[in-house]
Amino acid sequence: MGRSSAAYHTPGNEIVGTALNHNEKVITINDLLISNHFIANIQEAKNHYDIRSVYSSEMGRALAFQMDKHVLQTMLQAAAGTANVGDSGYEAGTIITDSDANTNAASLIGSIFDAAEALDDGYVPSEGRFCYLKPEQYYLLANATNAVNVDFSGRGSIAEGTIPQLAGINLIKTPHLPTGNITGTGTDAGGAGGAQVVNASNTVAIIAHTSAVGTVKLMDLAVESEYDIRRQGTLMVAKYAMGHGALRPEAAVQIQTA
Repeated sequence: MGRSSAAYHTPGNEIVGTALNHNEKVITINDLLISNHFIANIQEAKNHYDIRSVYSSEMGRALAFQMDKHVLQTMLQAAAGTANVGDSGYEAGTIITDSDANTNAASLIGSIFDAAEALDDGYVPSEGRFCYLKPEQYYLLANATNAVNVDFSGRGSIAEGTIPQLAGINLIKTPHLPTGNITGTGTDAGGAGGAQVVNASNTVAIIAHTSAVGTVKLMDLAVESEYDIRRQGTLMVAKYAMGHGALRPEAAVQIQTA
């Protein structure tokens, strides 16, 4: 949706209302994503712990991790996207190239501030901004003097190895940050439709507002199990069906080295 405008009223003139620009975004549901395991009776009997509970947790994690990857990849699509509303002031996504952002804390900090400025220019709300980094770059920042030193009003802690914010942006470390060229129709690419295909080569960080990406859920996370007497074991299946798409390109920024 576009932005409204303001104008002075001339006494006596009828107020009929002005048009507000809109655009539509279609988000396609990906194929059914599953994680499955077969537990043989004999193996379950031999184990001294509740194997089904452990398997259920691991299947749930597998699906959650894949969703994390897909959302991050969609954020990169948004950062590389064009403006989706024709009104002035609606920006395209932003890509910041910083050759040593992956090894130089001061350089990475500067790029994160540049990203915050780009979000401000696009009228992106200051609340709900997040920066996603690999653990290597997160701890690089946590060990940076100007990120943790009290003389700079830093909120990080070397003792705890944390740095919650930079430029008002919440920092999140994740091993799922995409850093390669994701192509084809595999699981990472989003299945047959390839909805999450993106070239994430040289990516160091993703800065995005929660409005940058939309998710449509067709089937919520569920776990099913069935005993098969012919195979003397239980088949367990965890599943969900959802899709992701870029909504606001101006609300996403990619920091890359090249």
